[in-house]
Amino acid sequence: MASTLEKFIHSLDPRALPRVLQIQSGIYFQGSIYEMFGNECCLSTGEVIKVIGFKINKLIASICENNEVSQFSAKVELPLNFPGLYKVVADKTPYVSIEEIARKVSIGPTRFGHPCFYSPEDIKLANLTIKHGEQITFNSVEEVNGMMAVNCGVVRNNQSHSFTLPLSQEGKFYECEDDQIYTLKEIAEWKIPKCRNRIVKLSNTLHMWDSSNPLPENFGGSLILTPVYEVQAVMKFRKDIVHILSDLDVEVKDITDCYDISSFLQPLSLEDVFERTSKEFPMVAEIMEGPSGSQKPYNLLYTGKEIVIYKKYQSTRVLASEIRSDSPKRHFLIPMSYKGKFKRRPREFPTAYDLEIARSEKEQLHVVATKAFDSPHKELFSVSVGDQFLVQQCQTSEVLHEGRKKLIDVLACEQILSDTYKKVLLPMYMEGGFVEVIHDKKQYQLSEICKEFRLPFNVKVSVRDLSVEEDVLAAVPGLQFEEEITDSYLLISSASSPVESWEIPVYRLNMSVHLLSKDVQTVVPPVTKTTVEEISEEQYYMVRRYENQTLHPPPRPPKKPATLAPKPVFAVPKQGVSDVLQAPKNFCVDTTKKLCSNQAADVSELQVSCQNDLVHRENKKDMTGKATLVETTVIKGLTNKALGKCEAEKEEEEEHNYDYVDENIIENIRKVFQDTTIRNKHALSEGRRDI
Repeated sequence: MASTLEKFIHSLDPRALPRVLQIQSGIYFQGSIYEMFGNECCLSTGEVIKVIGFKINKLIASICENNEVSQFSAKVELPLNFPGLYKVVADKTPYVSIEEIARKVSIGPTRFGHPCFYSPEDIKLANLTIKHGEQITFNSVEEVNGMMAVNCGVVRNNQSHSFTLPLSQEGKFYECEDDQIYTLKEIAEWKIPKCRNRIVKLSNTLHMWDSSNPLPENFGGSLILTPVYEVQAVMKFRKDIVHILSDLDVEVKDITDCYDISSFLQPLSLEDVFERTSKEFPMVAEIMEGPSGSQKPYNLLYTGKEIVIYKKYQSTRVLASEIRSDSPKRHFLIPMSYKGKFKRRPREFPTAYDLEIARSEKEQLHVVATKAFDSPHKELFSVSVGDQFLVQQCQTSEVLHEGRKKLIDVLACEQILSDTYKKVLLPMYMEGGFVEVIHDKKQYQLSEICKEFRLPFNVKVSVRDLSVEEDVLAAVPGLQFEEEITDSYLLISSASSPVESWEIPVYRLNMSVHLLSKDVQTVVPPVTKTTVEEISEEQYYMVRRYENQTLHPPPRPPKKPATLAPKPVFAVPKQGVSDVLQAPKNFCVDTTKKLCSNQAADVSELQVSCQNDLVHRENKKDMTGKATLVETTVIKGLTNKALGKCEAEKEEEEEHNYDYVDENIIENIRKVFQDTTIRNKHALSEGRRDI
């Protein structure tokens, strides 16, 4: 029976692919296919095509009010790269069986493909009872004892319990609330069920949209999304893949059961190739649809080119992001074979908890406070701007809180004074600001950094990779290595001239091939070239959120009662002030340049601004090991306006003469700050007595 293409695709189960369709009726131009904007737009009556896949091409969005389309809302088209992060609103309409869920909802190997449902009634199994309202995670669909079933799991008391539900299981199943955030593309690929719309709520905008924004200004509500699919199909006398939008006005008939499907070419995605057994490699393939991009090897992978695929494997990359205060940042996946060298850059730590995470046994962490903190407990230390610490270890300490003794986690440190060290305790919940002081001038290979230090780790390229024509990392002023990831790759080379082989990512490269019955001339691949892969912001969010779980600081204790005292107002002399930083114990004598802030500061409180790039220089004149010099610039004056950015100073090869300034200058400024605070508190106390 014939149906519209749109209706057929909306009801098509992806597991039933491929399907052979015959065009029953439609309006068309000369020839069987008319191509416009990369999509095949017209098909002739009687044409036979093999549908090999379909995916959402764009979304039709309407503003949602009370889970319904607003009567005043016009429908707008949203491309999948439309910026923003969205929360998925749980569908209130129940599914009536496990079979319906498996047919309409995307269930796959990635974390996107693990939807969660609950039943309003208990489900009794052979050795387990699923309680009503309990969250059930659907992990995969597979055959169990000759019957199709869904592999599921529930978590109880931090322990996971696995079980299977047959597709024949009936009942009401509701979607669970999803606290994750997604891009539109992720929602389109994984979170829109077949034959249903999806309501989403805008959570956060990523960056400005270049074109005119189809949504109302400052929109922050909910949208109802309706998908328009792009159908990928193969025709009998073409070696490429044709693309057809599902809303094309044609009628089709499914003739799969009475047609020789082997007469068509069999396109394979890189994921399909990767799923083949290792014994099937190496293989020769012809590219049916190549990737876009001008960087090697992507510019060599064009339609019609024959390649050799030698093997599949997992490979390690380091996820790195550009260090900059404004957005968007650039993101990279760096192979472990990268031959450049790096120098360390100072890290910034917003809390004491971050200091504990960054602490290592290899070297003592030396930091400078850039933000003041007033401790609510007399047993713990109050931090002033410019204080220096050597981080020791995490421990517990007893404090007096609301008249009761209480154990809390603290960070043991040594405060560096002018001629001694003082042991202090900082609360782990402390929200302050610290900048690392680096005494290490060594140049590191990527593998050395991953082995010797904890990530995240800040660096810059000191020696570029000379094995490549253009090292994209060399032009980046600073990089933060965030984490190591493991990803899937195929090793390929040109079939006609196998001079070098390349690693290509399986899940980030949109490419289709069909296998050729040709023998591989050389089984051993030529020399392998690996490249630094620059990934999009969308790909970065996907990799970053789903590789590792982020550690969170411990909960904060009850807040200190707010004081009514006004903030102290005082003036700071305009001239720059230098402070002498004491070197950590057993460290070589270094001379470190001044720290300079990257961002404007709200100067309602005294802050010290620290340069991102600390330049280490050995002081040849002083061999006594007494002190290292770090120039610090105290922000001058107090105003309600933010200061402009302070341009980072470049490294210079020649020696500099630094003037040592008496530390008493800094102490005098701190004294003014403290005296003013005491006077204000005293004045407030007197005012209360008068009342």
